[in-house]
Amino acid sequence: MNNEQTLLELLSSHAGQVPIRLFLINLLLCALLAHVLGRAYAKFGSTISNREQFGRNFLPIAMTTMLIITIVKSSLALSLGLVGALSIIRFRAAIKEPEELSYLFLAISVGLGFGAEQALITSIAVACIMAVILTRHMLKPTEDHPNLYLTVTGRSETVRLPAILDILKSNTRGSALKRFDETPEHIEASFQIRFESSEQLQRCSQKLRDLAPDTKVSFLEQGGLAV
Repeated sequence: MNNEQTLLELLSSHAGQVPIRLFLINLLLCALLAHVLGRAYAKFGSTISNREQFGRNFLPIAMTTMLIITIVKSSLALSLGLVGALSIIRFRAAIKEPEELSYLFLAISVGLGFGAEQALITSIAVACIMAVILTRHMLKPTEDHPNLYLTVTGRSETVRLPAILDILKSNTRGSALKRFDETPEHIEASFQIRFESSEQLQRCSQKLRDLAPDTKVSFLEQGGLAV
């Protein structure tokens, strides 16, 4: 009987009142760290996507996570309700790059830390992680840094991957294949590449278009190109 009564008390208990001042301070610090994380991802990330736009998601993710943890952390009933709510949610957005996933986990960790009122340890951990990312970026040789993303799209019967690789090998400073999609009708190849001048870019672009009349070539800035 005592065990049943204790369980009922746990399930029926309500979370204690959260100090508003402390909550607002932690929320602002959480938002600041999430913003810094988004800027770091935009500057130091290497995924083939709009990193600036993707990094803006870190702010609401971290703040929402903090809000959820703040509400449910002292109530078993609310925690069980959260588990039930999450079990019916289906996330359809595909994470195509492991780097995106790692930054998302870091943003969620920021929200978890501040929601659990562990502001100091969370701030120290994020600072250390940012220092590691910055150090790794600075130690990487400058000449190895690609400055553009290239996507080549064409029909499978007229555009072949070996032909694209040959053109890039002879017309770029360096290239790396990041993604290759092929269907019976079309292919799409994405590269990180490095050009030394705009003239080299124009020459490479023309040779790629000469592969077939309907070949589509698109460039996306990553590190900037001297003109």
